[in-house]
Amino acid sequence: MISGLQTDYDHANALVSGLIDHSTYGAIEDADYNYLRNYFISDNRFKGLLPQWFASKRSPDQFWQFIKHKLSTYAERREFLWSEFEPLLSFCEGGNGLCAEPDITAALSNLDSESVNRYWAKAMERLDRDPEGAITAGRTLVESVCKHILEQRGVQYKKSIKLNQLYRKAAEELNLAPEQHNEELFRQVLGGCMSVVNGLGSLRNTYGDAHAPSELSARPHSRHARLVVNLAGAMSLFLVETANK
Repeated sequence: MISGLQTDYDHANALVSGLIDHSTYGAIEDADYNYLRNYFISDNRFKGLLPQWFASKRSPDQFWQFIKHKLSTYAERREFLWSEFEPLLSFCEGGNGLCAEPDITAALSNLDSESVNRYWAKAMERLDRDPEGAITAGRTLVESVCKHILEQRGVQYKKSIKLNQLYRKAAEELNLAPEQHNEELFRQVLGGCMSVVNGLGSLRNTYGDAHAPSELSARPHSRHARLVVNLAGAMSLFLVETANK
């Protein structure tokens, strides 16, 4: 049985290393695999960070049947596994640094939307090493959540719709538009939510990686990306919890 694992990152690194061994020239013990698999799938903090195929592989043999048919060479398998577990590794290595991350991750995972969870994982993964990419992923996360909610409720929208218009449609559907309330305090707060979404769209256009930046443009730092991703995550959590109430 493996020993000496203390941090989340230690466990994540041991899991990936064990899977790589098992898919190349070595093997992972059944007990070690079961321990590491349960460590991650039983904790809501890690939902949305694990590869979608992982939960269904309940033994080393099931994992082997999956990986041997998917990729034929050792090099391809190594690259695939490091890539698939990069969101988890980055999250654990970064100290789980988002304020409401466990709640956000759990709520988004419950949507059962691959695109929503993918953008949330990308946003967290890129916070420090790629702030521009994190900003773009944060903005796209809110877009994906709005579209998912509208589609689940059968509300039509144009493919070319802008983020602020998309959010307004979702807000009206959930009774979150400022004009749908009489209490001034609620109107102010909900109006602030509209402003946050407008800002996310503008930040992505100016500082995200969706457009080539000017040589004279200011470049965002990780603290800017962290603010954007926290805002995007908080707005997404608010929408999802309201939709599920």
